[in-house]
Amino acid sequence: MGFCPFFFRRIRMLNRGLDKLELLRIVDAVANEKSIDKDIVIGSMESAIQKAALTKFGNNNNILVKIDRETGNINIQKVLDIVEKVEDPSREITLKDASSINNKEELKLGDKIYEDLPQIDFGRIAAQSAKQVINSKVREAEKNRQYEDFIDKQGLILSGIIKRLEYGNVIVDLGKAEGVIKKDELIPREVLKTGERVKAYCYEVKKELKGHQIFLSRAHPQFLAKLFFQEVPEIYEGVIEIKSVARDPGSRAKICVNSKDTSIDPVGACVGMRGSRVQTIVNELHGEKIDIIKWTEDLPTLISESLSPAEIQKVLIDQTNKKIDVILSEENLSKAIGRRGQNVRLASKLTNFEIDILTDKEDSERRQAEFKEKTEALIKNLEVDETLGQLLVSEGFQSIEEISQAEPDSISKIEAIDDDTAKELIKRSKESLIKVKEEVSKRLKELGVEDELINLKGMTQGMLVILGQKNIKKLSDFADLSTDELVGGFDEVKGKKIRLQGYLEEFSLSREEADQLIMSARDIVFK
Repeated sequence: MGFCPFFFRRIRMLNRGLDKLELLRIVDAVANEKSIDKDIVIGSMESAIQKAALTKFGNNNNILVKIDRETGNINIQKVLDIVEKVEDPSREITLKDASSINNKEELKLGDKIYEDLPQIDFGRIAAQSAKQVINSKVREAEKNRQYEDFIDKQGLILSGIIKRLEYGNVIVDLGKAEGVIKKDELIPREVLKTGERVKAYCYEVKKELKGHQIFLSRAHPQFLAKLFFQEVPEIYEGVIEIKSVARDPGSRAKICVNSKDTSIDPVGACVGMRGSRVQTIVNELHGEKIDIIKWTEDLPTLISESLSPAEIQKVLIDQTNKKIDVILSEENLSKAIGRRGQNVRLASKLTNFEIDILTDKEDSERRQAEFKEKTEALIKNLEVDETLGQLLVSEGFQSIEEISQAEPDSISKIEAIDDDTAKELIKRSKESLIKVKEEVSKRLKELGVEDELINLKGMTQGMLVILGQKNIKKLSDFADLSTDELVGGFDEVKGKKIRLQGYLEEFSLSREEADQLIMSARDIVFK
């Protein structure tokens, strides 16, 4: 803070009777140099003079310092509270004594009076102490000003000069502040040198005790989105919308775009004449390949486009669990998956669905395995032969619960099953469910799951066993969970989307059902 020695030389000269307007000129100079409000500078000077006055007149005093914003006059006053009985003479005064000092106005208990104190001569120690106060105040104001300037730039691309490299991190001079690109926020294998101009996405501005920190990224998915925002006028104007972005920084990216104007081709607009627009972005990203995909509400079509160049045969969608099975031929398997799983991984991030790639042969084998598993469950629990078990599953009765809730005539419609057999199947299924319920109740008791959680409406015994195994045994434990913890979800860590496994994911709960269970628990716990 180079202004301080000069400033205090002027302060000491002012005490010897120089023009006090010089003080205000100094204030203006400091405020302009540091780009902060001059009231903050004057306030810091008042605090500094107050500290020096306390040293001279006694730290027990209550001293008020005011610098006139128009004339530069420094007014130092001692503040005394008017009390009935004085306990601290340095801060209190009786009503009688106060009235004798100030007889111009009517005073009462609880008022304050102000005694003018003489101007102080800043000695070397006092000036040094005051300088530290002003330095501290101005630095704090400067940090706050920089934070306010850059918090509005969060979410934008910033450009600056590389100042230095530290342990793999890049420090960027942004003009009035410094930003940092951490090692893992750089594009892999790119080489940045000191003195070069660099662009980066500002993903966080953090305010800390030691000052603010500006975090930049060249690997963040939104860096790609903001580059398109800069290069494609239709995106800037809002005619074309970026729906989602997925990146494998330095290697490949996918961006999904949609046009609000049906006459405009969003993909063509982003590519530009002879690829000029997208090539500018590719150059900035050091050769990162970019797939531009036209967004559509038809999810199977969007999935197929996202997995290009692979040709898809069939798409099976589980909206509840955000899962998709993609069926294709053996020849298209490697194309869909991509090198090291890159293509399917980016497609999954782009669509926000977990994508499972299967060949038509694998799909057939999986369906056969599921059919066999369901058949064996019916054979075991209903004590029927394999032929009858297969017949029930193929006709849509795929679980004991479905059979127990069915009407006899709906089962007897199946060829080779008469009314008596249908009734017997229903009877056995109900008996099996009772037996399973008793076994589960015993298991819950062993796990220590409390009745309050067991009796929560909407909770099944299978869910309770899983929760008990995860050490969630009380209703209060369950009430503390989030929806993602129950049904699974996605989280973004450093720009990368990761899959979160849910405790009750296997029960195919919808997010709405999970929300309702959690809210019901919270209503009971916190009522």
